[in-house]
Amino acid sequence: MAIRVLITGGTIDGIDYIDEKRKKTIIPEMLILGRISEEYSTEVICLKDSRFLNKEDLDLLLQRCLSCHESKIIVTHGTITMANSAKFLGKARMDKTIVLVGAEIFGDRDGSDALFNLGMAFSAVQLLPPGVYVTMNGKIFSWESVKKDAAGYFHEQ
Repeated sequence: MAIRVLITGGTIDGIDYIDEKRKKTIIPEMLILGRISEEYSTEVICLKDSRFLNKEDLDLLLQRCLSCHESKIIVTHGTITMANSAKFLGKARMDKTIVLVGAEIFGDRDGSDALFNLGMAFSAVQLLPPGVYVTMNGKIFSWESVKKDAAGYFHEQ
């Protein structure tokens, strides 16, 4: 089973909203570090803080989800607007399993939750039925009921 990893930036990728000059993703290196053994391919959609994702970025993300041949997709994403993007993708009612994942601590910093969350996304995408989900901090949420609170935790609404 092949998994497509679509990369949009965010804290998981070490993207800092103050300095978005870095144009190279760290996700492939994280997948090697995490010893991911399932077949996967990566594709960069954009490298942005999620606050700056626009309609064109989301439309491109949706188009890539629809057009890729894989039925299992992980989207790395900034956490600030991740629930909104999950809802955007969920409303398309694709017959694919799509898991959005991010981090609260920059992926290139010591003590980051990025590697754990990314590993969680790989497990979730292989086990969940078709639909759109968010996985963070050891939990999985459906696109229809996920929200992020002021403390940075995701919950069911």
